[in-house]
Formats: sequence, C-alpha cells, structure tokens
Amino acid sequence: MASTDESKPFIPLNIAVLTISDTRTLADDKSGTTLADRITAAGHKLAAREIVTDDVDAIRAVVKRWIADEGVDAIITTGGTGFTGRDITPEAIEPLFEKRMDGFSIAFHMLSHAKIGASTIQSRATAGVAGATYIFCLPGSPGACRDGWDGILAAQLDYRTRPCNFVEIMPRLDEHLRRPKAQGATA
Repeated sequence: MASTDESKPFIPLNIAVLTISDTRTLADDKSGTTLADRITAAGHKLAAREIVTDDVDAIRAVVKRWIADEGVDAIITTGGTGFTGRDITPEAIEPLFEKRMDGFSIAFHMLSHAKIGASTIQSRATAGVAGATYIFCLPGSPGACRDGWDGILAAQLDYRTRPCNFVEIMPRLDEHLRRPKAQGATA
C-alpha cells in the first residue's frame, strides 16, 4: 500500500488543465474547476487552463504547445473520452504519446467501477508520456475528475509517495531530450 514519506520534500509540479467540450465555458466548467482546485490545494501550480472544442486539430494544438513548454510537467484533460461521435480525445492525444501508460486506465476503471459499477466501461480514460510530459485524459464529469485526482494522480504526482511515484522518474523521462524537469527530484 502506498504511503507518504514526510522526510522527503514536496516538489510542486506545473500542471495544465484542458477541458474538451463544445458547450463549456470557464464560468460553467465544473470538471476543469474541480481539477484546478485540487491541483492548487495539493501545492502544485496551475500552469495553464484552457477549453477547446471537440476537434482533433484544436486539441492537438494545445497539447503539443504544452508538451513543448518546459514550464509544463503534466497535462490533465477532461472530456471527450466516451463513445459518441464528438468524443475524440483519445484519437487526438494518443498519437502524441511516446509511451502509453496502460496501468492508468486500469486503475481508473477499478476506482470508477467501485462507484458506478459496469458503467465505467463507457469511458476511454487514457494516459501516456510525450516529450517528458505526463498526459492524463479523464472523462468530463466532475465525479470522474475527483476520482482520477484523489484516487491516482494526487499520490503519483507527489514526490513523497512510496514505494514509487511519477515525480521521481521525471529526470529520466527526458534523457533523450536533455531537458531538466522536477529539479531536486532524484531517482
């Protein structure tokens, strides 16, 4: 079971939030607000927050910009992971992954199943790494964003989490890029 090693320093990350929706604005984006609030409450910095429509090119443009930005360590998207015609987040983002994070989807569905049962299969939550930037794609409901953050991301984006976490391997993610991230983290 995971635990927190209080002898280690907390390392704040720069995390960007992208809401993918044809109907939301910043004023009524409950899922994006849920993530932004949790990110800052945990001690991380909200590096950016945007809303784009369900359009492959629009989604990729923002995500590529953030991947290229040395000031963004992780990206969390919300929305567009279902099966309707406009749900195209995985199709837009997965081709950008250098490495898929299959375990994220499994862990998310396990958490989700405990709350909503078999309805969890209606989500195509996904994650991966691109340009030494973590990318997590969550469904568009505030509940799914709470579950994804509280049940997985809060611990994995905390350097103090044991036995392992995403932060401690960040310096090695970009060995091929030679771009420093998470200064102070050691593997």
